Amino acid sequence: MGQVSASSTVLINAQPDAVFAAVADYRTVRPKILSSHYSGYQVLEGGQGAGTVAAWKLQATKSRSRDVKATVDVAGHAVIEKDANSTMVTNYTVAPAGTGSTVTVKTSWQGAGGIGGFFEKTFAPLGLRKIQAEVLENLKSELEKN
Repeated sequence: MGQVSASSTVLINAQPDAVFAAVADYRTVRPKILSSHYSGYQVLEGGQGAGTVAAWKLQATKSRSRDVKATVDVAGHAVIEKDANSTMVTNYTVAPAGTGSTVTVKTSWQGAGGIGGFFEKTFAPLGLRKIQAEVLENLKSELEKN
């Protein structure tokens, strides 16, 4: 059983404070930026930043899905989602970049052991990076449309 992780980064032409507020907005912004891999999205508690609890189904592949119940925390310039149903943790980190910002999303979890774990560690990050990149591009479009 090993650590599996995937990360993606996007450059957004918007100030870090505005980007951070958007990343932490689970009630208004998040539903707009999720890709088609997400379904059943709902905010169970809160909706803005720390203390928010949200749930959704993530359909990573045709045969692989995960029911996520994420509790949100904030640390510095990072929004952290911890899944109550697994070891999965996702960090959205916002940093200044010239006149804009970068957002990096990193998801990690404890993978399976044995041959299944080998394939998970090899292939799961590839698919997850594509999903992350789509969500980040949607965030970029949402913030740069004004």
